[in-house]
Amino acid sequence: METRWLEDFLVLAETGSFTRSAQARHLTQPAFSRRIKALESWVGTELIDRTAYPTTLTPAGAVFREQAIVMLNQIQATRALLQGMKPLPEETLEFAVPHTLSFSFFPKWLTELEESFGPLACRLQASNVHDALLALVEGGTELLMCYHHPKKPIELEESRYEGLRLGVERLRPYSRCNRERQPRFTLPGSQAQPVPFLGYAANAYFRLMTELILDNAPEPCHLKLRYETDMAEGLKNMVLEGHGVAFLPQSAVSREVRNGQLAPAADARWGVDMEIRLYRSRKPSRPAVEEFWTFLKSRYSPI
Repeated sequence: METRWLEDFLVLAETGSFTRSAQARHLTQPAFSRRIKALESWVGTELIDRTAYPTTLTPAGAVFREQAIVMLNQIQATRALLQGMKPLPEETLEFAVPHTLSFSFFPKWLTELEESFGPLACRLQASNVHDALLALVEGGTELLMCYHHPKKPIELEESRYEGLRLGVERLRPYSRCNRERQPRFTLPGSQAQPVPFLGYAANAYFRLMTELILDNAPEPCHLKLRYETDMAEGLKNMVLEGHGVAFLPQSAVSREVRNGQLAPAADARWGVDMEIRLYRSRKPSRPAVEEFWTFLKSRYSPI
């Protein structure tokens, strides 16, 4: 949940109009509506009565309005307490990054860049792929790092955005190892003994990639779904505890594989390669962003 969703909701509760609220928040109406829907999805219930005009709150929305005011006040009070902390400098780079890349790829990538470019001040928004993409499109960030696959591409207009290829990530199935450092579970399983499966929630990008792998698998797979979440780190921890097999990015499990804790649960045919890309708007940006992007263009190939 993002604080801007709370601010959007309170503006809508005040104006009773999606159109006027979108204008007040400097958003298009579709973008504003998506934020309200995202907030309702996070809360788990409808907050807006869309059958009435002007727009009114549902009973749950009326309760949530009071709580939203309290939450924002608490956030602002906490921020005031921390004003003694030295803020990030003006040249800070703004990144929107999916959770998995923020855990696995981004820290090592930043270390390598700083060896040549020098120290960088960064502010990172970690979220799901959809929200990270919206952050770039809606002007909430300057740089978007994400995965890309031709069958499940990130839709950005080439005339408005430019991108660089940073590397390749492979998604494949992993299982906890036994004492002999062999995988406890292996694919494809059988009808009599299906493999306990740890999967991604419907809104996760890796859910699409997992389905792509299974659709192109060398033989039918027999799985018994035991757990779902939208974060690869959550699935990795479940695999480490021995609860089943999950499709995980190699960069997220490289240490556990080296230590003999995890092992691939199938051969290389049960995997898919995804590009790691970095995007930015083609509109001129702050000098710090322009300098950084020029440096990156000398190291990576354009899309």
